Amino acid sequence: MRHVAVIDYGMGNLRSVSKALEAVASDVTVKVTADPKLIQSASHVVLPGVGAIRDCIDELARLNLDMIIQEVAQTKPLLGICLGMQALLSHSEENNGINALNIIPGRVRQFDVALPRTERDFKVPQMGWNQVHQLFSHPLWKDIKQDSRFYFVHSYYAEPKDKAVTAATTDYQHDFTSALCKDNIFAAQFHPEKSQHDGLQLLQNFLNWDGQS
Repeated sequence: MRHVAVIDYGMGNLRSVSKALEAVASDVTVKVTADPKLIQSASHVVLPGVGAIRDCIDELARLNLDMIIQEVAQTKPLLGICLGMQALLSHSEENNGINALNIIPGRVRQFDVALPRTERDFKVPQMGWNQVHQLFSHPLWKDIKQDSRFYFVHSYYAEPKDKAVTAATTDYQHDFTSALCKDNIFAAQFHPEKSQHDGLQLLQNFLNWDGQS
């Protein structure tokens, strides 16, 4: 039986993520855990997150999970969600600037919070449904139509150094990277666990992914 570890560092919709994973695969054991051994032994690992990036990075370091994630990023399928995606990059503008895990080179930038009056429909944070435009075929897009809508809640967005790792874009103020992939890593700014059918399909695709094909 496959064993999925949802990394618990005290931040994220852990119950929602674990229940969504259990819903799409009855043959999968889902463990919400901060135990390095359980994470290392898992077939698939999920790094969720909501909140502030400084708290995220500090807690990962305090629990000695930063190095575990570095190891996982080299060895098995890893899914980053929302703040978990941003933590994979090199640096974030949030909290006056903080270094992140630097697994995928790039930075996390803030949406413009001082828009002209004519553009104030683009409120910060972006909160709600928006289209995700796939840039190329990937196993996690299987059976998900182009420009399907997913649920977002965020004030910051990823800007990877290598544009080739951008797996999808979304238009909010401007086009931004809403999903990225590199080798055995896939990460999404949106919340698949809150995105109904297409979100569940993406999670099912992740569980069926070997991290290579």
